[in-house]
Amino acid sequence: MRDHSVLTEVRALAPVLRERAAEAEELRRVPDASVGDLEDTGFFRLLRPRAHGGLAAAPDVFHAAVHEIAKACGSTGWTAALLGVHPWYVAQLDPRAQHDVWGDGDAAPVCSSHAPTGTVTPVDGGHRLSGRWHFAAGADHARWALLGGLVSDEDGGPLDMRTFLVPRADYRVDDVWDTVGLRGTGSNDIVVDDAFVPAHRSLGYGPVTALRCPGHAVNPEPVYRMPYAALFTTTVSAVMVGIAEGAYEHHVGTVRAHPALPHARRAAEDPFAQVRIARAAGEIDAARLQLARNTAELYAAARAGDAPPTALRARARRDQALAAERARTAVDLLRENTGGSPLRSDDDVLTRAWRDLHTGRGQAANDVERALVLFGRDALGLDVHDPML
Repeated sequence: MRDHSVLTEVRALAPVLRERAAEAEELRRVPDASVGDLEDTGFFRLLRPRAHGGLAAAPDVFHAAVHEIAKACGSTGWTAALLGVHPWYVAQLDPRAQHDVWGDGDAAPVCSSHAPTGTVTPVDGGHRLSGRWHFAAGADHARWALLGGLVSDEDGGPLDMRTFLVPRADYRVDDVWDTVGLRGTGSNDIVVDDAFVPAHRSLGYGPVTALRCPGHAVNPEPVYRMPYAALFTTTVSAVMVGIAEGAYEHHVGTVRAHPALPHARRAAEDPFAQVRIARAAGEIDAARLQLARNTAELYAAARAGDAPPTALRARARRDQALAAERARTAVDLLRENTGGSPLRSDDDVLTRAWRDLHTGRGQAANDVERALVLFGRDALGLDVHDPML
């Protein structure tokens, strides 16, 4: 299977995912059938390394597939994007950890919660983890979890930020996800009760940021030399923009088909509606173009064996946060076109997109001000140190 054929298969599956959007919301997680169908398309193999049966695809192909899924169903797009990007992170780990996940040839989905909310205790041969981690999208479908943790010294001072790979047998999923938007993502809590994580299943933020990870020894493909922060945050934005474009296409189709009311002109002939549609389309186009430009330049640097400059990393971070904001703005404009219609519970597509985008804004990657500060500091010649860069 070639990576572009995966994109073709994903596009063919999109109408089915769209039909299941309401079911995902009712279940508060993506239906098992949808995860299975996405697996059949090869989507979850896109960022898995070739050494373990993956495609090690170019990031633009992965983001295009994410975009198509999110256009059909925001919750499915969000869940698929995060489950789909985690093979990239596993590929950075010690080869023994990669074998633990993929050694039996299984897909072994991986969820994550990177915020260091648990307790980490260094012990001989690794660490012990305990605590609760939040917002693990697709947790019900995963067999492993990537969990963030802060390693402290004897006095409680921070020594290292690390990510720990934990098998499903060592944690439980607490069903707490009941939200206004992205209801179908199943972003539940991960609870760990004193689990041992061997040293080869953890990785510090330093090597990831510096693009010097142990997994590079066995995964030579250029996609694994890209900055994780840029790849991950752009993936989240690709979902947001996909949701907005799906809402835009639905709205424009609805307005075009809307009949004229007695003694009134058709909705399509309203010049103010036309302006809002144009502005919404402009926001979506600007977001997609900037994301594509930055991803292409980061991938080109990786293919050339070069470390991307801080200015490019900061620009990628700036543009992905702005892309999420533009996606939300676009759907806000479309809602203004519909009067009181979106307030009805039966107006599902646009209302769902609006709820999903406003909920997605709360993701740490989409904190616009935090991202813009990083760009501004770099533009002014000040030092920039941030794990999301």
